[in-house]
Amino acid sequence: MITRDDVLAARERIGGRVRRTPLLAPSGADPAWLKLEHLQHCGVFKTRGAFNRQLAAIEHGELGDAGIVVASGGNAGLAHAFAARELGVRATVFVPEAAPEVKVQRIRAYGADVVRAGSEYAEALAAAVDFGHAQGAAFAHAYDQPEVAAGAGTLAEELLDDEPSIDTVVVAVGGGGLYAGVAAAVRGRAKVVAVEPETCPTLHRAMAAGEPVDVEVSGVASDSLGARRLGDLAFAAQQAEPPVSVLVTEEAIVEARRRLWSDYRIASEHGAATAYAGLLSGAYSPAVGERVCVVVCGANTDPATLA
Repeated sequence: MITRDDVLAARERIGGRVRRTPLLAPSGADPAWLKLEHLQHCGVFKTRGAFNRQLAAIEHGELGDAGIVVASGGNAGLAHAFAARELGVRATVFVPEAAPEVKVQRIRAYGADVVRAGSEYAEALAAAVDFGHAQGAAFAHAYDQPEVAAGAGTLAEELLDDEPSIDTVVVAVGGGGLYAGVAAAVRGRAKVVAVEPETCPTLHRAMAAGEPVDVEVSGVASDSLGARRLGDLAFAAQQAEPPVSVLVTEEAIVEARRRLWSDYRIASEHGAATAYAGLLSGAYSPAVGERVCVVVCGANTDPATLA
């Protein structure tokens, strides 16, 4: 399990390399603060963990000529490709065949080698691990690695610095790296609401089973939240302090994404709109006076689909 000390160490390591993203306060009928992490480099929170992982690998002498390898549905690949370009590191990114072309093109534009492998993330992950062993590349997990999760948690440090009175942080969950990092950062200071699509319920099922279990994944948010199994770091986080775990429908996610665009002009991907869907759909109902912050964690989407 990662701790707040890990998150604070990550903040020190990646300082000056990532953006401090804005916190939008509610006004009028707004239901919550919004942490605008979609404005991060590469349009996704994963850039924080990518820098933390690669900088730690450099510190520990892990990086050779083969550089870094990662498997991704798209967003982790973008983040690691960007970080590698900035740090002068070679990057190889394995993606499933169904990875959105808009993300694959941007990964290549950052200079990484892209390899399509398998029909879903788990198959791309296996291929990336094999590549790392064969070529001597340092492995970066998309979500279940201490440096990666701790890097993600730095956004929670920012939002509580900006607004210490926040009671609740709402995050979307796929493999659980963002959740694990945020949980470590806010433990003892705020509670976490973990929102998942009904079609990708890794955390919900793990909590019910008492251990991470494989789930079938599908739906509009599966390109970013489509991990088949919850990561060990996220499972350890929920054992230490269980979050409020809620599920939302496909329709609720689509509506939340539409509302983020129509009300705020936030171009959110479906996975990032999932957290907001938890509030708008009523899956999570804050108490009277509860001060809630929703993390809008990614914007890698086709703008043509927003209208």
